[in-house]
Amino acid sequence: MNHIFPIVADECVDYAITHKLREAGFNVYAICEQNPALKDRDVLELAHKQNALLITEDKDFGELVIRLKLPHFGILLLRMKGESSSKKAEIVFSIISKYHNSLLQAFSVLDGERFRTRSTD
Repeated sequence: MNHIFPIVADECVDYAITHKLREAGFNVYAICEQNPALKDRDVLELAHKQNALLITEDKDFGELVIRLKLPHFGILLLRMKGESSSKKAEIVFSIISKYHNSLLQAFSVLDGERFRTRSTD
């Protein structure tokens, strides 16, 4: 299955999420595999250049795209403490599958099973 946009998984993202998305046919660039310890601005720039949704657990990306207005293709911030890896992967896959268009050019937060998004155009 080919999906509309690629995904960049920040190094803090649970590998089960990366694995689940790849299994579903998403093209996922995992920072932990390719370039661990890359600075946040460089991760954001890499994702933007690839027209990729950036998935992260690092809230500092909100500062970069909302306050500093750095360019991006879309950010999905995960706040799912206490969930198992497999549950996180299922929830993230479900949200991306259901709301993929809403994720573009937006800063979105997935807090447990609660999802909210804010356009940054």
